[in-house]
Amino acid sequence: MDFLELAAKRYSVRSFKETPVPQMMIDQILMAGCAAPTAHNNQPQRILVIHSQEGISTLKKCTECHYNAPLAFIVCYDKETCWKRSYDDKTSGDIDASIAAVHMMMEATELGIGSAWIMHFIPEAVKVEFELPENIEPVAILVMGYADSGPSQEHFRRRDLNDLVSYR
Repeated sequence: MDFLELAAKRYSVRSFKETPVPQMMIDQILMAGCAAPTAHNNQPQRILVIHSQEGISTLKKCTECHYNAPLAFIVCYDKETCWKRSYDDKTSGDIDASIAAVHMMMEATELGIGSAWIMHFIPEAVKVEFELPENIEPVAILVMGYADSGPSQEHFRRRDLNDLVSYR
């Protein structure tokens, strides 16, 4: 499938089957996240795989938006590894981790695995519950698994290109 078809096919899944995702597919999704471009190629993304019953129970302490997915990735970045822009000291970590997360979601879609990007989580709870070191900052939780339902009608509503793009 071409990229635009793949991008249009992907939607936020909010109902998952209990079927576990095979390790081979988890590995492919992780490889896609590691192949993502990063500022200065510093590769600050750090990814925590949550797939055990204990891990999923711990995740549920950090967000109500887990949708009972059998698999989750906590996508983070290492504050000590990310590139810093000299003009204003803006670091690339959140952007680098986000690009990795998008790569992972698109690979999951290609494999027939549904996903949802969760930003509604308690960062401090993630840090404490998963014992993240001080230098690791969580950016997103990607919940994944086999979809138990299709996209909502809202998924198909798109703004006109002219509302989003301008030329100068």
